[in-house]
Amino acid sequence: MSQAKAILEIDGPHFTLRLYENWLRIDLKGNTKNEIVEALENKPVLRQSIGNILDIFAPLHIHLSDIDSVHLDSLGKVKLVLPRHRDVTIPLAVNEAKTLVDTLNPLIAKEKEKENRHIMEERKRVRSRARLYIAILGLSIALAGLFGYLVGSVR
Repeated sequence: MSQAKAILEIDGPHFTLRLYENWLRIDLKGNTKNEIVEALENKPVLRQSIGNILDIFAPLHIHLSDIDSVHLDSLGKVKLVLPRHRDVTIPLAVNEAKTLVDTLNPLIAKEKEKENRHIMEERKRVRSRARLYIAILGLSIALAGLFGYLVGSVR
């Protein structure tokens, strides 16, 4: 993600918001949580465990397919509705908020479509594997029956 070019970047007084093709990253400025996360980034094992615990309360790296919807109010607050977390509200100027929402909505739709396509492909793969196992099982039962018949006729 660090090598990808940000599509949109908004620098606020307390945070920097970067929108990538499939991620929304919110970097807090001068926050204890952000300092902990930065310290953990050098240790991937700790980042996965402790970082995920911290993200339960306020995710700062949000995959776009995890966003249910984006709402904009008249004051410029953008509300991201997340299914497994508390909603994230981002205070912005009205023009920045409108730009963010207009850019986010098509990207969210694209990511959700990509995720649905991936799920459908995985289901097809599982079904074909199950069919193969059933065919192998049927063949082995038929061979066992044939072998039993042949052994019985030899005696």
